[in-house]
Amino acid sequence: MRIDVLTLFPRMFEGPLTESILGKAIDKNLLDVHVSNFRDFSTNKHQQVDDYPYGGGAGMLLKVQPIHDAIKSLQADSGRTNQRIILLDPAGKPFNQKMAEEFSKEEHLVFVCGHYEGYDERIRDLVTDEVSLGDYVLTGGELGAMTMIDATVRLLPEVLGNDESAKGDSHSTGLLEHPQYTRPANYEGMEVPHVLTNGNHKLIEEWQLKESLRRTLLRRPDMLEKVELTDEMIRLLDEVKKEEDM
Repeated sequence: MRIDVLTLFPRMFEGPLTESILGKAIDKNLLDVHVSNFRDFSTNKHQQVDDYPYGGGAGMLLKVQPIHDAIKSLQADSGRTNQRIILLDPAGKPFNQKMAEEFSKEEHLVFVCGHYEGYDERIRDLVTDEVSLGDYVLTGGELGAMTMIDATVRLLPEVLGNDESAKGDSHSTGLLEHPQYTRPANYEGMEVPHVLTNGNHKLIEEWQLKESLRRTLLRRPDMLEKVELTDEMIRLLDEVKKEEDM
């Protein structure tokens, strides 16, 4: 996968893109990342990339020309014209695990990180997606882009080392992940559930599913409305509701 980032602050990406899973993915040649300052594409002699909005209003808007030319440049550099171009915007569609899975199937992603008050509306005509990290406003799109890149890249084959690791993550199955434990089995009176240490894999799988349903019910009940529950899941969920006195 190739990822391009258009930003006014390229140095913000130096740490996140060289450490941990992302850094290893780049070292293994599983990921090719390019970070460009779209100020370099401004035709203004002062490299200005923003201007006052027509009709008045507070703040400054990013101009269409620098971003348009930056996108054309990276298309020429990559030799590809089928990029998924993602505009980071608080008014965009909320980012989620399903979207990360969708992005992970693409060959080339482009993240456009905004700044200032907003965008010239014509910039939206240049992109394929408008995406928000959440219902709040950041000072720029950089942190959002880093988060989306991390969530996407970890789903690429061979990135995690064990491709099964991501399949049971919270949100990947539609439920929150069940509780997990490691040694020691007893730490200062806090014990690992016996079912996890008895070697009965069928009982372990049932316990994991039940606890995943319990955690989702108690913390994110809205998620259950979107899950197609099997007969077993309905039975286990009924047990959980009785145990929780719900």
